[in-house]
Amino acid sequence: MAGSIIKKYRYCHGQLRPVSSKKSHPRTGKKSHPRIDFGHRNYSRYINRVLKEVVPQRGISSGTMDVINTLINDILESIATEARHLMYFRNRCTLTPEDIQKAVCLMLPRKLSRPAVTFGSEAVHRYVHS
Repeated sequence: MAGSIIKKYRYCHGQLRPVSSKKSHPRTGKKSHPRIDFGHRNYSRYINRVLKEVVPQRGISSGTMDVINTLINDILESIATEARHLMYFRNRCTLTPEDIQKAVCLMLPRKLSRPAVTFGSEAVHRYVHS
């Protein structure tokens, strides 16, 4: 009797989770892991706003904008992946701000990570208390 209950659940990160009856990928002999698609966003509007605040008389070409946009997407994707790894290593199912802060400290150089973590913490504090 207990065996049938265990078959319907699997052990995930210290908790029993129900097993889905749907198969996401057909078996083809080799294991294929699902690829996570982060959905690349376009940050050109925000890049232009920051540029106009810093240097009002300058513009930016569309090619340069594409390069900066790709750079931002790559950095955000690597930080999110590292935060997911930290969450997994801590055996947690919830992504916390501490995971993101540690991921930023690991991914960026020290001179960039300290102000980024400080600015991010202030932004989260303002968002929570607004």
